[in-house]
Amino acid sequence: MEVLSPELPEPGGVAGSAHSHESPAGTSVSAVLHRIGTIPDILYPAWRDLALDASEPNSFGETWFLGAGLRAFAVEDDVRLVEVRLGDGADALLIGLMPLCLRRDYGRMRVLHVQNWGHFHTFLGTPLIRNGFERRFWTAILEALDAADWAPNFLHVHGLVDNGPVLAGLEAAADMVGRSCPIVHRSARALLASHLAPEAYYEATVRKKKRKELQRLSRRLAELGKLESRSLAADEPVEPWCEAFLALECSGWKGESGSALANSAETRSFFLEAVQGAAAEGRLQMLRLDLDERPIAMLVNFLAPPGSFSFKIAFDEAYARFSPGVLIQLDNLQILRRNDIDWMDSCAAENHPMIESLWGERRNIVRVTVRLRGFRHGLVYGICRTLETGAAWVRALRRPEREPVE
Repeated sequence: MEVLSPELPEPGGVAGSAHSHESPAGTSVSAVLHRIGTIPDILYPAWRDLALDASEPNSFGETWFLGAGLRAFAVEDDVRLVEVRLGDGADALLIGLMPLCLRRDYGRMRVLHVQNWGHFHTFLGTPLIRNGFERRFWTAILEALDAADWAPNFLHVHGLVDNGPVLAGLEAAADMVGRSCPIVHRSARALLASHLAPEAYYEATVRKKKRKELQRLSRRLAELGKLESRSLAADEPVEPWCEAFLALECSGWKGESGSALANSAETRSFFLEAVQGAAAEGRLQMLRLDLDERPIAMLVNFLAPPGSFSFKIAFDEAYARFSPGVLIQLDNLQILRRNDIDWMDSCAAENHPMIESLWGERRNIVRVTVRLRGFRHGLVYGICRTLETGAAWVRALRRPEREPVE
């Protein structure tokens, strides 16, 4: 473990020595770095408490998910887990936590930079930051990276919620040191957020013709046997459900292409650890659609009140003509009845045909870039931004104009 210095070292000095800076309120803030494999057990209780008081909930940053991902996928990434604390000693308050790594792929450019770490199954990159401490967290991160000799050129943060307090805190922290924080990429994905009851939401969001078709498919499916919707009970063992999900996913095209979770010991172990960890923390919801007591569709959700995340879905392709994946998403609308959940992030790609036809709301997810201190860092950052904006301008010129609406 080391404490990242928020000040540049003296000539000939070594960045990363123990040091902290004073926050505007006069309370010291320190950014503490852990190499993967050295995360102290004492951190986990504070980490759990942080997740419960985060300004923006993110299941993918909680102990059970991030820990499982680090153990499975971070071996070759040289990940550094940075914790930011307010105050000194044993009573210092954990106000933020974020995994960082070095990357060379910035879009199509081969440029070394610092980035928040995630893996293929991480669908939101928002760091856990205690409510009300967003600017202090980012100030500590930026000043620490400015001082670290291992941190090159700029910080690229992906997977942030547009117009959220975490992004606003980063923009404010960058502005304090005279730097811009441009949004370099934006995408929209489906979000479920409504005060309507499930039935009313379904009628208001999905056109009548499609509702009739889904009702017909459900009736046809029920003619083949006993059709039953189930959810994992709180006192029910989660392992059989996990194994059923892995087998169901592997039975289709993902299994044939080698991209199913069960196709490798690494991804299988990660899934089991993450889902079982979520269950142990009371953060798991699993749904299944059974035909004659055999699952033909399953859904894994993570709960992070007041939000939630739809993590994985699988269905039996032998019944594809009945759209079991869509039918289980209709069952998923029951989340609207919960008083502790205000929204569910689909975690789906933009314009996903299945989910966007059922959910009416959208959530913008962005990537931002902030340069680090130093002439050379600023020069590299400026070149990258110039190339980036130039490429966007060329794409805009090549994009065909839309025909006028009659």
